[in-house]
Amino acid sequence: MFINATNLRTLYTAFNAAFRGGLGMAESQYAQIATTVSSSTGSEEYAWLGNFPGMREWIGDRVINGVKEHGYTIKNKPYELTIGVPRTAIEDDQYGVFQPMFQEMGRSVNAQPDEMCFGLLKNGNTSLCYDGQYFFDTDHPVIGPDGMAQSQSNWDDNGGAGSAWYLLDTSRALKPIIFQNRKDPQFVAKTNENDDNVFFRSEYVYGVDARRNVGYGFWQMAYGSRKPLTEENLIAAYTAMAERKGDNGRTLAIRPTLLVVRPGLKFAAAKLVNATTLANGAENVLKGMVQVLDSPWIV
Repeated sequence: MFINATNLRTLYTAFNAAFRGGLGMAESQYAQIATTVSSSTGSEEYAWLGNFPGMREWIGDRVINGVKEHGYTIKNKPYELTIGVPRTAIEDDQYGVFQPMFQEMGRSVNAQPDEMCFGLLKNGNTSLCYDGQYFFDTDHPVIGPDGMAQSQSNWDDNGGAGSAWYLLDTSRALKPIIFQNRKDPQFVAKTNENDDNVFFRSEYVYGVDARRNVGYGFWQMAYGSRKPLTEENLIAAYTAMAERKGDNGRTLAIRPTLLVVRPGLKFAAAKLVNATTLANGAENVLKGMVQVLDSPWIV
């Protein structure tokens, strides 16, 4: 290929098309556990987390639900992925071998939200949420009906043994994970003859960049366990979530909808909630209770 501005623009279009094609190659699961929030600044404050507002009988003046200042902030982070193509490969018409690499770039960019969201879920027992406790913890502070502080748990580590599984309520406007997006991935190129990469290294550079981050929503809408994934333990986790009370003993009406497991637990989980009958012929009371989602990002 003769290198000139026209041919370089054509090459950019081809590489960009390969990148765009790769965007749809990866199965996207993060939207099932995360709410996407558009960000317009370097960070977003979620001071209102911790409030589950509820209706009351209107007697006298309105009662304004104030925002508790938990000071939970999600700061956007920059991300990039860059590929260098030697000038000689373009001169020798070998640029076609780079097409799969740009497709893989697109696939990797598309998979990043899954990696971030499920990675945050996986690390929930060591990462802080809005109340200053780990997202999965045994002592979340809650105000009891008597006005006194008490603790609630949404984590059963069984001594740290076993593969973790997670029960989530994803039916609300805010899911357990927040995916905060500031800037969508943008494909750019440095192919000008005066660019340092071309002048000094005889290399054309193509890259993609984005700004985003993840954080936690309501811990009340998630339950994590390292106990064996059995009927008894799943029922116990479901019951703990469904009967959970908010501040001052208010019912939260939580209904778990999704069971997230690693691929190795996929079939055991499916048997628990999809089978019509048990091995002994009895009716399976868990059938259809929740959906199963197996994710490689929590392994």
